[in-house]
Amino acid sequence: MEYSLFSRLGEIAILFLKLGVIGFGGPVAHIAMIEDEVVKRRRWLTQDHFLDLLGATNLIPGPNSTEMAIHVGYIYAGWLGLIVSGVCFILPAVLITGVFGWVYVNYGGLPQFAPLLYGVKPAVLAVMVNAVWGLAKKAIKNCQLLMIATGVGLLVLIWQVNEVVALLFGGLLGMIWLRSGGQFGPPGNKFNLLIAFLTTSVTLQTTSTFSAVASASIPLWQLGWFFLRVGCVLFGGGYVLIAFLQQGLVQEYGWLTQQQLLDAIAVGQFTPGPVLSTATFIGYVLADVPGAMVATVGIFLPSFVFVVALNPVIPRLRGSARMKSFLDAVNASTVALMAVAVLQLGMATLNVVKPPYVDVLGIAIALISTILITRYHINSAWLVLASSLIGYIAIALGYIK
Repeated sequence: MEYSLFSRLGEIAILFLKLGVIGFGGPVAHIAMIEDEVVKRRRWLTQDHFLDLLGATNLIPGPNSTEMAIHVGYIYAGWLGLIVSGVCFILPAVLITGVFGWVYVNYGGLPQFAPLLYGVKPAVLAVMVNAVWGLAKKAIKNCQLLMIATGVGLLVLIWQVNEVVALLFGGLLGMIWLRSGGQFGPPGNKFNLLIAFLTTSVTLQTTSTFSAVASASIPLWQLGWFFLRVGCVLFGGGYVLIAFLQQGLVQEYGWLTQQQLLDAIAVGQFTPGPVLSTATFIGYVLADVPGAMVATVGIFLPSFVFVVALNPVIPRLRGSARMKSFLDAVNASTVALMAVAVLQLGMATLNVVKPPYVDVLGIAIALISTILITRYHINSAWLVLASSLIGYIAIALGYIK
């Protein structure tokens, strides 16, 4: 029995370390990779169970992909699996951003590694398309769920409704409509809340002069408490994190300059794994290694607590007919949100809205990767690695400037 547990822990550690290293593309891509590994390849979870976890995770604070990794570890190997899966998924991003923090503090800039990432983005799009298609076939079981998913997608895409509000709207609509046999009139009120969204685009080659706040001037407990509070209330993923950092670290405390925040965001966006590892970079910049440690623990610790509290409840929710309808609708709505994210990322990544500057090579990589992963079930890790090599060669040969 002990050997079985240790072997399971070893499997979890290897899997999530790998996903932490190749996990470019943000939470939707991470979830797609996790689904491919634990549902399709290893069959640790059924797709229905995976969808239930995904829908429930979208309704609580914290990074969705990290919480999905923790859920999988908890289900497959108990408490130790929960810790191993979460730590292994987070660790590569934390170490990489920590190294960038050291480089930034000591040399006042960030290295340029965009050539390796050029080919990664189209391949990640293919991984996400494959995941959305597979989950949609399972989650959207009837016309009512299709209509709910379409409505939720339009709310987010056109009216910019907050993702959590849209999910709750979809779930409540499904709970009423599905339980009434589909005899339900149009909803009376429309939600129209703008998401707290702040986005930025910066290059990794920066020449900004570093002017850090002296580490002694920032109490570690205060730094850790700030990131703990953010981790407890962070709905909406990494982009909403930017708004918290802007409001708290730049405007309220004055610990970072605007340029330092932009550089920190760049590191989080262009490194693999959870974008919340931005906290590690900021912690190192503000208070060296101790600062990196308390910031990292503070922002990720709530996710472990939320999963422990939520995981045992999900099967009971499925046992209730009313809650089953709610979860079915939330699952369909979650797939719609993923589809919206893929659409937006695809248009931005491939420049399809800026003709004639369409990225022909990027589109070719995306299409070929989609065929390989959907038709021939090529592992996403190989796609990411091969595509990064193609991108590097294309830039080295001068095809891409």
